[in-house]
Amino acid sequence: MKPRKIEMGFQEPDMTPMIDIVFQLLTFFMIAINFENTKADERVKLPKDMLAKPPDVKPEHELMLNFGYTRDKNGNRVPGIPPKVFYNERLVEIEQLTADLEQEKRVMELIHGKNVVEKVTVTIRADSEVPTGLVQQLIKKCQDNQFTKFSLRATAEEK
Repeated sequence: MKPRKIEMGFQEPDMTPMIDIVFQLLTFFMIAINFENTKADERVKLPKDMLAKPPDVKPEHELMLNFGYTRDKNGNRVPGIPPKVFYNERLVEIEQLTADLEQEKRVMELIHGKNVVEKVTVTIRADSEVPTGLVQQLIKKCQDNQFTKFSLRATAEEK
């Protein structure tokens, strides 16, 4: 029997699986980053302002409250229904928000320690059609529950 020659050469590895993994990771992180914006409720039509800009620094502790009207599938406001706070997949009136704010405060204190409420920024995304007085009532309700830092959101007006 004649021995066979074995070729000694360099074999290039197949990079196709590596490329697939990179694209899957890229897709995963793009989706994960977009979940950060899920706190924003699309039913709330923010007011437009020339001076509106995103915050320079994201708050360390944030409580997002969406305040607006119930809208039909065309985006039109349903008449006769007062504005409500969209909180944890529920529609809550301002007067009934006290228990939810107290619970939010207790959870934050359990996770982050006492006096964390002083560091929490309450971000209010109020619909452009909500009267200013009702937004002030919402802020007052938050202040009654020891939340003191507030941020109001608007969309940038196109030039």
